[in-house]
Amino acid sequence: MYKAILQKYEPVNSNLMFILHDIQDNHPQNYIPEDATREISEYMGIPESHIYGVITFYSMFSTKPRGKHIIRLCESPPCWLRGSEAILDTLESLLDVRAGGTTKDGMFTLELCACLGVCGNAPVVMIDEDVFGDLTPAGITGIINSLREEK
Repeated sequence: MYKAILQKYEPVNSNLMFILHDIQDNHPQNYIPEDATREISEYMGIPESHIYGVITFYSMFSTKPRGKHIIRLCESPPCWLRGSEAILDTLESLLDVRAGGTTKDGMFTLELCACLGVCGNAPVVMIDEDVFGDLTPAGITGIINSLREEK
């Protein structure tokens, strides 16, 4: 199943991150399954334990199925001081899920992250590849409602 992705890359260690991103980005549930880890190991000739170590070290990778949209809320001190706790409360209520969880419809996964690097616009979330800053509870509600309408 992953052969087409693997064949795009030479089997060298420096390509591991690219392969992991490609596999996760192309999986409908935004994660890297165990069978993918096995195939990567065989293709690259490196132990599965090493690949698993890389996947679990970086927060952008997941070994568990996630939603169509990944919401990453920054919980760094600047975001916290400027209201990320209220954004978290709003998201958990709006999505009916706690941080680290996925909505029952499989549409959203809510994750916390250490820093998104845009502290001047705190509080900040990243949804998929888009960053939203200077958030308010009303603002994040509008963003989530827009995503729900896109189905």
